Amino acid sequence: MTDSGQGEAIPRRRWFDAFHKWAATAAAVVALALSLYNWAELKQPPRIDVTLPHLMRIGPAGKGTLIYFQPTVSTRFKAQDVEVITDAHLRLIPSGSISSLKSPDFYWQSNGVPTFDFESNEIRIEWSGDPAPFIVSQDKPQQPMFQFQDDTWSFQPGRYEGSVLLSRSGDRDPLSQSFCLIISKRAADEMRGGDSRGIYFFRNDLPKFTSSSKYSHCYVRETD
Repeated sequence: MTDSGQGEAIPRRRWFDAFHKWAATAAAVVALALSLYNWAELKQPPRIDVTLPHLMRIGPAGKGTLIYFQPTVSTRFKAQDVEVITDAHLRLIPSGSISSLKSPDFYWQSNGVPTFDFESNEIRIEWSGDPAPFIVSQDKPQQPMFQFQDDTWSFQPGRYEGSVLLSRSGDRDPLSQSFCLIISKRAADEMRGGDSRGIYFFRNDLPKFTSSSKYSHCYVRETD
């Protein structure tokens, strides 16, 4: 006499064993694919983001002009290699009614750090480092305060189209972020007639300007 229950169990067991082997193989293939993907991602060059600050500091430098600018340079992704920023450049191009004016030739003069002078009740920018390459990785974002300087140029009232460019090692394309700067006649007169060590703040997030398309994303003098 045949045990029909046992006979039915054998095919089910075989089906279960086959399914188990198939599932284990599929899981192994998925794990291998993920490992290869992660390995490939780690081998890629770091993807670097450059975020501009809301504040730009401008001041006289003898017969010229200096600009302090502190972008955030970071990456949100893991990578086996690190990014080396080898140089920094600031470009300003007069536009609109002043487009015929000569563009300044800013160079990376040094890095600075702001300190508060309690005697004068003012913020001073002190030297913090020479212009030198720096490393960016996921666990090491950077916020250098670049001091850019032109030795012979001074602002005229008007609108300027600007950009910050960061050169990278390995002959890759530089990182770039664009912005605009609006200098009113009042602000230009203020900077020319002020203290030779004066620092003047320009912001791109002042509520009284952000509602106007004319000033959208532009740095404007706080007191305008």
